[in-house]
Amino acid sequence: MIKGIDVSSWQGDIDFEKVKQCGIDFVILRAGYGRDVSQKDSFFEQNYRKAKAAGLDAGAYWYSYADSPEDAVREAKACMEVIKGKKFEYPIYLDLEEQSQFDRGMAFCDSVILNFCGELEKNRYMPGLYCSTYYLENYVSDSVAGKYALWVAQYYNKCTYTANKYGIWQYSSDGNVNGISGNVDMDYCYTDYPAAVKKGGYNGYKKSDPVHDKKSVEQLAREVIEGKWSTGDERKKLLTEAGYDYYAVQKRVNEIMKEKHHKSVDETAKEVIEGKWGNGDERKKRLIDAGYDYDEIQKRVNELMK
Repeated sequence: MIKGIDVSSWQGDIDFEKVKQCGIDFVILRAGYGRDVSQKDSFFEQNYRKAKAAGLDAGAYWYSYADSPEDAVREAKACMEVIKGKKFEYPIYLDLEEQSQFDRGMAFCDSVILNFCGELEKNRYMPGLYCSTYYLENYVSDSVAGKYALWVAQYYNKCTYTANKYGIWQYSSDGNVNGISGNVDMDYCYTDYPAAVKKGGYNGYKKSDPVHDKKSVEQLAREVIEGKWSTGDERKKLLTEAGYDYYAVQKRVNEIMKEKHHKSVDETAKEVIEGKWGNGDERKKRLIDAGYDYDEIQKRVNELMK
């Protein structure tokens, strides 16, 4: 089970670094709504850029107002125009929840889904459908729902939808996550979409793009120590772009370095006083990189200097 959220302009400015640090692995971004490119979500570009920089996998959704099958095609084309040139590890979802659409019955809803998702399929996107359990069960045929990646909404202690396998369950609309002011939708994912997307060459990826065998945190930490992943912000950038969790790797690096250079607080403090660890920010960086608790060491230095 993979933890995720979905966001739009309603969440405002998001600190995705904090989102990532609190255990969120993916985010589904609202790309826009309706039939025109001008209806792009005002925070979409910023959310995509910052989520990717933080190392989060991303998908997108497009809120539908389609009032005909042809209109659904126009919506799909607007969506693709907004997301073109970007890579998404999760599907591109049609968000179906307008009552006016459900009022026109199952055949109409099926036609909207087939036209929107079919247009995406023709253009090498992995299409999906977002819908609440009640409407999915009563206004979408099982055969049509089963054709695409399903993202089911049900705010309950479990998801009761059983007609088809669903990949994501949106279980709450009032979650709280560090880095976001106010409530946010919370999701659980049960499918390895990133692997399927990359292997199939969907959502901006090419089949020729290498799908790297994932290295363990332990392997990566050893490589970092050997200098293979640079230092500081460059290290963070390289690990994140390669699809790894920078924070987990750095945590293990610190643990290894602490084990490797296991000196007492007193020993290290005396070395600091002797000038072996530099001064100011340099000292702080060197101690942290070596796996020491800078504040603890500095406190002892101050005590000894008194």
